[in-house]
Amino acid sequence: MTLLTAHRILIGSAVALFVYYGLWELQGWRAAGAGAGWMRGTVSLVLAAGLALYILTLRPKRYPGDRPGPGGAAGPHGGER
Repeated sequence: MTLLTAHRILIGSAVALFVYYGLWELQGWRAAGAGAGWMRGTVSLVLAAGLALYILTLRPKRYPGDRPGPGGAAGPHGGER
């Protein structure tokens, strides 16, 4: 497993937890009708969206001379750095 893969797994887990927590807070706020649950839920969902956008930008680093496609990792640099 590469560091990039581990990073994607951890960020993906964080997104899932932020969404779950945000929906849980919003549901609790709607049931109780008071408190700052709406604020915590909204902030959590916004952060989940931000992390989801971040994970979409993660790409392996490309070096000059690397071939595109599946064989690109075995370029002149011998794989990932």
